[in-house]
Amino acid sequence: MAEAVPVRCPACRRENGYTPPVFPCACGSPVIPPLDLTRPVLPLTHRTWTDSWVLVRCGNCGRESEWPHPELGCGACGTVVLVPVHAVREQEAEAPAGAQPAPAPLPPAAPAPRPAFRPVTIRTARDAVATAALYLRWLGFRDVRQPDATRPLPSAAVDLRAPGLVAQVDPTTAPAGLRAVECVWLNGLTASAKSVYFALAGYTEDARSRADELGIPLFVMDLTGMPQPLNDPADTLVGTGA
Repeated sequence: MAEAVPVRCPACRRENGYTPPVFPCACGSPVIPPLDLTRPVLPLTHRTWTDSWVLVRCGNCGRESEWPHPELGCGACGTVVLVPVHAVREQEAEAPAGAQPAPAPLPPAAPAPRPAFRPVTIRTARDAVATAALYLRWLGFRDVRQPDATRPLPSAAVDLRAPGLVAQVDPTTAPAGLRAVECVWLNGLTASAKSVYFALAGYTEDARSRADELGIPLFVMDLTGMPQPLNDPADTLVGTGA
């Protein structure tokens, strides 16, 4: 624990006992702001971000951290004063000879690039659904659930679900329309999930415009089984992944 020192109030001239705070450095050592009692204390009349923090160097590991600036409230008149602290350069001169500066943190590792997507030829509606599911997994979505293979597919769009994801796959030969895009958006909104749409025959013009407004990624699939991003949200999803 730090020792108490006398600090005289500049307003009423009363001498107050002040014990500087002790902060925990990341290395585990206690850090005490080095008070500079050769300089006068200053009344705190207007609090600013700069006044509220002070840079202190750890005497053990040399790490520099910002801590609350030492303050004292006078017990007689209530005046709040800032207690001066030695600047970091002055702290460096007083640091132990064996102290070493803290190593700079390593930059975060870049994520490993995804391997190229391997398309599967689309011959049936179920192939289109399976391709969309594979593509979503390739984007990084986990536990993508597909319809039961023993049951026939619905004649319209097919739902695919995963944690944080609601996707629809339209394997029909007609372009997906405005209502279909709005439905997948509403489903995603209800589930607090991202909405994505895949279509084999593309989209109507109003569906594409609405998807852009709602930020829904649109993909179009050809018979080679390679989904292609069709709007900016889809490009972003391909670039960032799930």
